[in-house]
Amino acid sequence: MGLLLSQKSAAIFCAAMLLTAPLSHAQTGKTSDPASLVNPIIGTTNGGNDYPGAVLPFGMAAWSPEQPSNKPRRRVEGVPGSMKDDRARPAAPGGYEYTATKMRGFSLTHLMGTGCAGASGDIPFMPFVGKVESSPSDDGTSKVYASDFSHADEQAAAGYYRVKLANGVTVELTATPRTGAGRFTYPVGEPAVMLVRTSDSETGSSDASIKIDTATRTISGSVTSGNFCGYLGTTDRRSYYTLYFVAHFDQPFLETGTWQDSAVRANTTEVSGGTTYGTRGFPPPGKGSGGWVRLDTSKSQAVNIRVGISYVSKENAEANLRAENPEGTSFDTLRQRAHAAWNEALDRIDIGGGTADERTVFYTALYHTLLGENLYSDVDGRYFGMDQKVHKVAAPQKAQYSTFSGWDVYRSQLQLVALLAPDIASDIAQSLLNQANQNDGEWDRWTHNAGITHVMNGDPAAPAIADILAFGGDRFDVKAAYRSLLQAATVPTAHDLSSEGCPVECVGQRPSLDLWLKLHYIPTGANAWGPAADTLEDVAADFAISELARRLHDKPNYDAFLERAQNWKNIYNPQATADGGYIQNRNPDGSWPKFDPASDDGFVEGSAAQYLWMVPFNERGLFEMLGGMDKANARLDAFFHKPDGSWAVTESGGLHAELNNEPSIETPWLFDFSGQPWKTQETVRRVLNTIWTNTPNGMPGNDDLGEMSSWYVWSAMGMYPEIPGRAELVLGSPLFPEIHVRHSGRDIVIKSQGAATDAPYVHALKVNGKATSKTWLPETFVEHGGTLEYELSSTPSKQWGTAMEDAPPSFAPSAPSAPSKP
Repeated sequence: MGLLLSQKSAAIFCAAMLLTAPLSHAQTGKTSDPASLVNPIIGTTNGGNDYPGAVLPFGMAAWSPEQPSNKPRRRVEGVPGSMKDDRARPAAPGGYEYTATKMRGFSLTHLMGTGCAGASGDIPFMPFVGKVESSPSDDGTSKVYASDFSHADEQAAAGYYRVKLANGVTVELTATPRTGAGRFTYPVGEPAVMLVRTSDSETGSSDASIKIDTATRTISGSVTSGNFCGYLGTTDRRSYYTLYFVAHFDQPFLETGTWQDSAVRANTTEVSGGTTYGTRGFPPPGKGSGGWVRLDTSKSQAVNIRVGISYVSKENAEANLRAENPEGTSFDTLRQRAHAAWNEALDRIDIGGGTADERTVFYTALYHTLLGENLYSDVDGRYFGMDQKVHKVAAPQKAQYSTFSGWDVYRSQLQLVALLAPDIASDIAQSLLNQANQNDGEWDRWTHNAGITHVMNGDPAAPAIADILAFGGDRFDVKAAYRSLLQAATVPTAHDLSSEGCPVECVGQRPSLDLWLKLHYIPTGANAWGPAADTLEDVAADFAISELARRLHDKPNYDAFLERAQNWKNIYNPQATADGGYIQNRNPDGSWPKFDPASDDGFVEGSAAQYLWMVPFNERGLFEMLGGMDKANARLDAFFHKPDGSWAVTESGGLHAELNNEPSIETPWLFDFSGQPWKTQETVRRVLNTIWTNTPNGMPGNDDLGEMSSWYVWSAMGMYPEIPGRAELVLGSPLFPEIHVRHSGRDIVIKSQGAATDAPYVHALKVNGKATSKTWLPETFVEHGGTLEYELSSTPSKQWGTAMEDAPPSFAPSAPSAPSKP
């Protein structure tokens, strides 16, 4: 796929921005420069794990800092003896932690908001002032080849990053989709050195190489890495991708040198060697390789570097550079184009009103949402596949994408991407199908570049594909995807039957599918991270397959999988506690093991109390099993409040909601189903107002490739895609007086009279000019667009939306609220 550069349209080179032209802001009177409102520092502490560096929407290149940990001898939970291995870890999985005080490099690739010990962070460049006399691989304490810095000397913006280091070097970074541009200004009269730490990916490497060419002022090479969550077990402690790079400098090289492990070799130009992954999944001290150049700054203290990257070859890295960042293009021009590209992306949603902080948090959340998946194919359409072979995208696919955190993003991130950029979402869906085809038909839960990692649980591919299709992303091979997912849900594979990688990295797409088909639940002792949680994830996947069947007019499988989706009832124990029933683990013989609702036994990153509500496609059925609406509401009240009546939306223990992680994020919307929508409105607003802020710790928990950020965007617009695989939107209340969603000619316009931070309560709503009391929007609203007009207040209305016929639909065989069958 070729990309053109244009002075007239600064964003046209970004493949992710192949979108329809928006209305002018002269027509809307709203935000004209949303990119200027983005604060990439949000989410860089408190476990958000976002990174602040330079990147474009869905960009392959993300040039951002790498910091050593402030606590180099931190113990790693669950890994005995790991304290001595921790020196090589980054300060946070995104490479950057706001409380860290040093920089040890600026890497070309990053993942947004992941957990584990990070991933990517490939090819760190580190400006150094002085003479290289010892090996950077021996600098485990970062005393020699790292530099202190102050946040007072730091600036992060959409598409641009700047910091002045304590060693006197000012670093400026910007990006195109597949390249980076850096401007490094060295202090006068000091040796200007650039280290390229080729082996030092965030999780280490099995191999790396570097070649320095003084005549052409270029440095090129590669790193072979992977090892995502490799410290948790040996299944992922391996390499599965190689990143190639070519860097062109605009100033001459005066000296060169390389290092390998502890050996330093001045006046050399080539070396190779990885860090290894050690014995516990972390790079051991003293291992690795790289090179350095001393630069001639006699004519200019500023040294410009253009870097192209590719997962295919060095030649493709050079071709990407020629196409997107050709010789003669100034740093400032690229920075302006990056800003314009972000304006085009963020302008998909135009907001009016709100406080300055609210506008910044909103556009930063949207910014993070658009960094979830990464562009993976080169300008010629080639990419390195899951089968470790080179492939090329075929029309209508325009680009291959990588990095899929399925367990996270199927909940709301993919729906938002599909709503705003259906062409990109379609390519993501086709990319997932391509990955499965290259992996013997198996869809993986968590893919990273050319690697299947198996991390997390369930089968999120099915709801992911159904989500994208429901929200307008239909330019992919839908029938082939459906056939593949149907096969995976009905025919157990050897991997499904294997316990390899369990509990966190079970290798099967549908672990213990044989037991699922036999018992209709995942029992204790199965291949699972948490059997009860796996059951709930599997019913969501089965419901999504029923929706794909419905859209493709496959009535037998629609009926069969809608029936299978009700298997959650098989792990509901009505006598789990004296206070009522719960979803819990169940033994293969049908008996119930010991149970504590505050415990995570049988669950994944959450407790039984938090997972109880995870039946988003049939909440009415769940409420009936709980004893009816009154009892369900009483339990929801206790879930969101402590016994003294104070809020309990985060960090309040296993019996209460945890809105900093995915298992709880669908729960505030449940009052819409239970006839008390004012409680959804106030609970969602409580979360927006308290745990999302314009501060470094203003994001609750890992961002998880933009999933948590997408929750904020949906919630601030007063709507949420609660039901996996369908496009109904359950309603809260808008945070802003005016919102305009540009949806491929099917715009959504939201106007809210009385909107304010402390006015979340809906008193009236019109949909396309007609008054309604329904607390949800049908799929046709997303399909065609429309206008919402709210009347909001600071006091609740206990009349609007409270009738049962106003509640969102639930789906079960023969249920009155189920859709018409195909």
